[in-house]
Parts: sequence; structure tokens; C-alpha cells
Amino acid sequence: MTATIFHITTIEVDLNTGIDIQDITDDLNRIIGRSGIENGIANACIVGSTGSLTTIEFEPGVVQDLKDAIDRIAPENLAYAHELAWHDGNGHSHVQAALLGPSIALPIRKARLKLGTWQQVVAINHDNRARKRSIEVTLVGV
Repeated sequence: MTATIFHITTIEVDLNTGIDIQDITDDLNRIIGRSGIENGIANACIVGSTGSLTTIEFEPGVVQDLKDAIDRIAPENLAYAHELAWHDGNGHSHVQAALLGPSIALPIRKARLKLGTWQQVVAINHDNRARKRSIEVTLVGV
């Protein structure tokens, strides 16, 4: 019988003023490689209400297209109720991050993330200031 392995760690990512997108695929694969897990699941969650995680083909054109799409969905220049309470200029940041979501779950196969040829995992800062983001990573597998 094979024992189930749990591996928990944190990735720290420096992100510029939003919308800033950074590829974290290699970071996740390094963690998986050190964990001893061959097959299982990786769950990652970005800490903070103005950050998100997703997958994308991480090439300049698609990255710009995603930034443009996010900005069209929740542009900075709209009136947000959040501004009435806090006056911090980031109401759009909270909405953008909520729409994409803070977490992602991906399969681990052969000690690596099982992703498509052109698919990478990215962390996104939506905030109106640069942020150091913590990404909590939990791996479960055998």
C-alpha cells in the first residue's frame, strides 16, 4: 500500500501595479519535484482580495489580451461602491480578482503539473499598487 503524501508550502511573488501577470508554473513544478509526489493534485491559493490565479498561454499577445479583457469587464474608471467607504482607488481591483478567483486546482502526473502544451499557471495582481503576494500551495498525492 502506498502512503498518501501531503506537502504544504508558500510561494512569494513580487507583482507590479495591476494588472500584472507573472508565470509561476516553474515554481510549482519545483515544489512538486521536491515533494516526492508522482500523481495527485496541486491546489494553490493567492492570499489577498485583489489577487487571482488562472492558466493561460503565457506569451505577450495573449497576456495583453487577458489584461484588456479584464479591464473591459471591470474598468478602473467606473464608480464603485467600495470607493465610498474606503477612498483607496481599488474598487475595480477587488471586482476583477473576484471574477477570476483566488485559487486553482491542477492534476499532478509523473511528478509535474499536467498542463497543455501552451498552458501556464499565472498569478495576477489587480491592485493599484505593487504587492508582494503569498501563494499557499497544498499538494496531495502518492
